[in-house]
Amino acid sequence: MADETGPESAGDRAYRRRFTTKGVDKHADYAVDLFHEAEQNLADVARVNRILLELGRFYNPLTDGAIVPLAMRQRIVGLLERGDHEEAATLLRDLLSAYTRAAATDTPAP
Repeated sequence: MADETGPESAGDRAYRRRFTTKGVDKHADYAVDLFHEAEQNLADVARVNRILLELGRFYNPLTDGAIVPLAMRQRIVGLLERGDHEEAATLLRDLLSAYTRAAATDTPAP
């Protein structure tokens, strides 16, 4: 776990929250944190690749597939390797938007 003064990873926050937030899919906050972590670390291609791999393990009911499909992960990593951080960030934001819409429609009303 991160110390009190240092930055905290998405995994640390998810562990602390036990992957749950009232009224939200049990993985939603963790996935959103991972998207933000990826966008904040675009210069670290290997780290973004690992984050996208992790996101590829989660299900998006809107698309009936992975939150980040393999082809999209490869596209984003390719953009980052070429130095096109802005286009990669745009794709990440688009994926996050699609995921949060899916999580909102998949969550039962209180």
